[in-house]
Amino acid sequence: MIINKKPLFNEYGDTEISKKRMINGNTTNLNDFNNMRYTWVSDWYRQAMNNFWIPEEINLSQDLKDYNKLTNEERTAYDKILSFLIFLDSIQTANLSNINNYITASEVNLCLTIQAFQEAVHSQSYSYMLDTICSPEKRNEILYQWKNDKILLDRNKFIGDLYNKFLENPTEVNLVKTVMANYILEGIYFYSGFMFFYNLERNRKMPGSAQEIRYINRDENTHLWLFRNILKELQVEQPEIFTEDLKEQLKEMMKTAVEHEIAWGNYVIGDNIQGINRNLINDYIKYLGNLRMRAIGLDAIYDGYKKNPAAWVDILADANSVKTDFFEAKSTAYAKAGALIDDL
Repeated sequence: MIINKKPLFNEYGDTEISKKRMINGNTTNLNDFNNMRYTWVSDWYRQAMNNFWIPEEINLSQDLKDYNKLTNEERTAYDKILSFLIFLDSIQTANLSNINNYITASEVNLCLTIQAFQEAVHSQSYSYMLDTICSPEKRNEILYQWKNDKILLDRNKFIGDLYNKFLENPTEVNLVKTVMANYILEGIYFYSGFMFFYNLERNRKMPGSAQEIRYINRDENTHLWLFRNILKELQVEQPEIFTEDLKEQLKEMMKTAVEHEIAWGNYVIGDNIQGINRNLINDYIKYLGNLRMRAIGLDAIYDGYKKNPAAWVDILADANSVKTDFFEAKSTAYAKAGALIDDL
């Protein structure tokens, strides 16, 4: 079934809260903070706004010294992971407005708008990291590695093709699959990369990069929360969309994403970096895959994998518990929001 694109101005839109719908609603597009149908948005909005941060206020002077001291394996992983993260956050920034065009709950429109801004900040953050530690030539090489590295390109195509399919054919099912792709991107696709940066910090290397990632990770947790709730609301409002066939497709999407992330982690990290190995990557990503599926009311994919094998990642990801001001760079000022635990 084709999904209706919301009008920009609609004088005949519904004003009753009970008539609000996540999709195919009759919205006025009025942003009314006092009359929300989806009450979880209030907490989400405050969390997201309190997460505000500026990439350049994190000091990267130590990273400039450390980058050239990294092992060849660490430097290669750093470059490839950044190339991957830059591209996905860039395409995410561009695609969120496409989803927003079909969401007819004004309070959720606000959330998606904030997320788009945060994704732009993330892209700026990665550029700032590269501008600080690399020559302009090296920077450009890293930015476009995804065009020449087949494994990296295949990873990006999985998400990008799903986004394009919705643009070309905006049906309800394709919207659900696009929302699921966002959920996968935020909840699976970044995580071996995040683990890599936190592990560098554990090894007393690249502390500024880890801090940049920490704030990005905190934002991504709110984005994960947002798309989890959109999926859950759609299941309540339009259960007829979620046929057994679609549920199986969503399961296969998650399984593919987990396999991609594990293969990617093995490719860029493998057993060549102190503190991480293939087994840990495998166990951690499968644990996350099960966690994400259960959070949206679907069955876990993998037997076992109920316990987090990399609890140190969650500790280092907590912007409130890690105290690093990097020569009074004010970065701890942005940790004023309550920590959002990644238990989604």
